[in-house]
Amino acid sequence: MHEMRTDEEYTGCARALTRKPLSQELSAIRTLPEIFAWRAARTPRAAAYREYEDASGRWVEVTWDQMKQRVSAVRAALSRLALPRQARVAILLPNGLHAVCVDQAVLALGFVPVPMHALDNPDSIAYIIGDSDASVLVAASDVQWRAIAETRAAMPALRLVVVIRREARDAPTAGMVPILSLEQWLADSQDGLPDASGSAPDANDLAALVYTSGTTGKPKGVMLTHDNVVSNVKAAMERMAPQSSDVFLSFLPLSHTFERTAGYYLPIAAACCVAFSRSVKQLPEDMKVIRPTVLVSVPRIYERVFAALQTALSSSSVKCRLFTWAQAVGWRRFRRAQGLLSDGRTQSVTDTLLWPLLDRLIARPVRGQFGGRLRLAVSGGAALSQSVAQCFLGLGLPIVQGYGMTETSPIIAANGLDDNDPATVGRPLPGVEVQIGENHELLVRGPNVMRGYWKRDQDTAQAFSGGWLRTGDQAAIEGGRLRILGRVKEIIVTSTGEKIAPVDIELAVTSDRSFESAYAFGDDRPFIGCVVVLSRDYWDDLARRLRLNPEDPNSLGAAPAKAAALQRVRDLTRGLPFYAQPRAIVLSLEAWTIENSLITPTLKLKRKNLAAHFDPQITALYSATTH
Repeated sequence: MHEMRTDEEYTGCARALTRKPLSQELSAIRTLPEIFAWRAARTPRAAAYREYEDASGRWVEVTWDQMKQRVSAVRAALSRLALPRQARVAILLPNGLHAVCVDQAVLALGFVPVPMHALDNPDSIAYIIGDSDASVLVAASDVQWRAIAETRAAMPALRLVVVIRREARDAPTAGMVPILSLEQWLADSQDGLPDASGSAPDANDLAALVYTSGTTGKPKGVMLTHDNVVSNVKAAMERMAPQSSDVFLSFLPLSHTFERTAGYYLPIAAACCVAFSRSVKQLPEDMKVIRPTVLVSVPRIYERVFAALQTALSSSSVKCRLFTWAQAVGWRRFRRAQGLLSDGRTQSVTDTLLWPLLDRLIARPVRGQFGGRLRLAVSGGAALSQSVAQCFLGLGLPIVQGYGMTETSPIIAANGLDDNDPATVGRPLPGVEVQIGENHELLVRGPNVMRGYWKRDQDTAQAFSGGWLRTGDQAAIEGGRLRILGRVKEIIVTSTGEKIAPVDIELAVTSDRSFESAYAFGDDRPFIGCVVVLSRDYWDDLARRLRLNPEDPNSLGAAPAKAAALQRVRDLTRGLPFYAQPRAIVLSLEAWTIENSLITPTLKLKRKNLAAHFDPQITALYSATTH
């Protein structure tokens, strides 16, 4: 049996660790709650988090000691529920102090957090609650719970729903499951009764049950242990080298392992302050207010800034030429600094003389869009277009790409600031082994690799080959670095036998500001087709030039409009083999969102859903070309 550690025992352990050098302190830590307790004891008065307070209209800051007290309050309420060891607690909260407090309290009691994306659809959320056998759900509001309950999905293990806000008087109980406000729940735990459940976790206990984004079917629960996650945090610290003075800006959902490890647990270990962005929509403003030094992001954010730059430059040929010049000079400077130029020549006198002026006129304002003091911008979760990477690296934005998956806690490889080849996703992290298997599939082995899939023994067995995790990604190892070639299962095989990675097409198309999104298809078909979501500005201009009504949905199917858009797509994909260039197109103005289930919370395409959504148009497209 495990004895539950009190707050004093955790603090005592942490104080003992502070007598040792930092590297030794971290090496002795084996679980996530130990990291948090150690941090709170080591730097109690340092800034831990910043969050925007709607009531006062200002950003508020909390210290590590204040966070410890908040976590203790939630922990006391949880312990009164007498849940069994490793009980699952579903967390459906936006990024913020509440999410951190609940997560840390759950971990400290040896329970298992089941993080879910706050904007996911109710059917998906209900499925995860039921599949994980969650005993407790902590949600943002009772209105949110109403939508979940109305799905009528089976959630037999659910005993309690706690909500941050009560907004409706008649919120459903769904099978008589009681619902409490957070305020009431915490108040009820202050009656002096002793804790009834919970014990400190072991390194081999589950630290999370994280559900995959479901790009190809029903989400699977990935079982990650404390050892999995903590080992990844330690390895990431070596590669990313965060500083205690760093300020992270958090906006990726904490339900995603990329943000959990790199944007949440890592800053705790490194004593960094994390500011929670108000929303993705307000991210540009938040970056200028917070002025982060570290940004953990997916490629789409950089792509949006890039597209906005292209739009702004299109109005002035002079600005466009200056921008191109600055990017070219900066790109040469970057490649020389990284040792990526083979000629061995030092920087030219012209570049040396020009850069200060180009930096002041062009590069510095671009960096200012990100707050102006970023020293590390991490891009992960999907491939970053080379044109976007080259642009920002050339202008002095320190983007490093990484690669991983939920099943590996998640980071497998990453570039470093002083070892950054943007054509790759960097070198494997310390302790992580990689090799190339059959069909160029990347195989991984290491302490960060999951225990398996929750209640899916067959899926777990299929995920491994000889003790190595099968990533499902095709890759090459070049000079110790990983280069991702594409998804094994997402490779399109046309009826003519050609094999094409759809992501190459999609990245080429969406690098242009005319297209918001792209989905390439053509499996078992004679040629490649593409669905594109047009930007509103491009569509209004194109429709006007073609004398079409941009407000009429039928105009999107007009032959002249499709021909013009297809020609632009073919121009953008000219660098690909001829058989990989789309020969037919479907036009759309409908945004692909998490809510309509066409993309995942990390903005990846849900290909199966897209194929079903556009099936009539795709079927008609191929039918028309065969008659």
